Amino acid sequence: MKRFLALFIAAMLLLSGYTGGPGRDAPGRATGETGETAVEGEAYAPAAATDDNYRVFYEIFVGSFSDSDGDGTGDLRGIIDRMDYLNDGDDGSGLSLGVEGLWLSPIFASGSYHKYDVDDYYAIDPAFGTEADLKELTALCHERSVKVILDLVINHTGARNPWFEAFAQAHRDGDTEDLYYDFYCYYTEGETAPAGRTFAKLAGTDVYYECNFSESMPELNYDNEAVRQAVLDVAKHYLDLGVDGFRFDAAKYIYYGDDVRSAQFWQWYMDQLRQIDPDVYAVAEVWDSDSVTEQYYPALNCFDFTTSQPNGLIAQVAQGGNVNKYTAYVQSYLETVTALNEDAMIVPFIANHDTDRAAGYLTTASGRMQMAANLYLLSSGSPFIYYGEELGMRGSRGGADTDANRRLKMEWGDGDTVADPEGASYDPDRVSATAAEQMADENSLYNYYKKLIMIRKANPAIARGTYTALDFQDTKLGGFTANYEGTMVAVVHNTTTEPITVELSDVTGLEIMGIRASIGAGSAALDLTTLTLDGQTSVVLGLA
Repeated sequence: MKRFLALFIAAMLLLSGYTGGPGRDAPGRATGETGETAVEGEAYAPAAATDDNYRVFYEIFVGSFSDSDGDGTGDLRGIIDRMDYLNDGDDGSGLSLGVEGLWLSPIFASGSYHKYDVDDYYAIDPAFGTEADLKELTALCHERSVKVILDLVINHTGARNPWFEAFAQAHRDGDTEDLYYDFYCYYTEGETAPAGRTFAKLAGTDVYYECNFSESMPELNYDNEAVRQAVLDVAKHYLDLGVDGFRFDAAKYIYYGDDVRSAQFWQWYMDQLRQIDPDVYAVAEVWDSDSVTEQYYPALNCFDFTTSQPNGLIAQVAQGGNVNKYTAYVQSYLETVTALNEDAMIVPFIANHDTDRAAGYLTTASGRMQMAANLYLLSSGSPFIYYGEELGMRGSRGGADTDANRRLKMEWGDGDTVADPEGASYDPDRVSATAAEQMADENSLYNYYKKLIMIRKANPAIARGTYTALDFQDTKLGGFTANYEGTMVAVVHNTTTEPITVELSDVTGLEIMGIRASIGAGSAALDLTTLTLDGQTSVVLGLA
């Protein structure tokens, strides 16, 4: 298998031609203030400035991934120990998954298992390790050309955060001059509570603080300049430590119910971060329709929720739907966001830690899981894989109505002692075969994902190139062309279960140079310009 993969990679490669803000005097406490395309129609051309950010990322829910010390909790050292699984630094070895970026769920000190209620932004949670572990992990990743981004939660903090404790004490003391008196959003008894928002009584005071997610998650006041500087200092601290950027949680809730003001905050924040690192990788969680997400794109890229989850566009198309609908959507999306920000890209995914796992509703046996992977990994932008997705891991909220069931332990199958998170109760089989078993099986989903990533890497135009959707009219074939630095390819998908033959000259108007790669349940054959593509199969074609 090793030799086969190494030869495959070799063949594929041959074919592809801020000024300072507030500091802190105690943990967590602030102390102060392209070229032309021959294809007809409009096309999207990405800017070269962010070329290094067109990467396949892998989301790790840290506490559920890999346990290095036997306490049952995944940790940073566990990720370090698993780097050869994720990316061994040698594209020619064929021995690792080959991901190019890691998104780590919150690693800051917190009393919860999920860590989305931060107690101290300047401390790594002891269950996960130390700051030295984080620095070692980022250094190892950089040696292997892998970026590391942290999940940064700044819409709210935890109720045990020193900032909130100081806020509470300032109100109990009636000290309106205290720096923390206005650090969080609140109203006072006798005033009218802002409509549509959730508040909780601050014990020992006549104050009600805003807490839309949970009473243990008080919301910061971004009309306070000291708050803005404090969260900017947090980001600067971790950029200085070597991380490459951030995934911003709950980005649309900075000003609850006010997307205009929230988007303005992110424009300011990203302007500051880019002064520190012009190529900082940033992606926001704006869980809403595209019309809302677009308001944030002048500042930063956002996850594309329209394509994700059981009712998302990728799942619909992967189940035998019309690929033309998907490719036309991607082109339209790119045209819209790049008009707002020339450096914008699409950030697709099918599932993450807040959604039911994709293998539960797509299934590997049906081939739909593989087809969904083809659709979003062999496409433009920076796709995100959820840990265990490459194994076909399953998990859903279910009747227990708990997100812990979506964040189950990684199924390594080699004695790793990582355990399920607190509150997990998912009973059905989580996976058909463990990572150890799938790594040894060349027909496994793991090796399928590996091959997909190799094909993507060997054809940079797929992710980075000028994207133009192809119109296959009445057939269930669909695809796009991509032009990048003088190389043009076409990607074509057949999501049905039957072979389809098509005359490509009627669709592309371009000279077909040959098949560069194919992947799926069947194969692809090219007779001059006539393509026969088996069911649930995708092909990459070279174009003149």
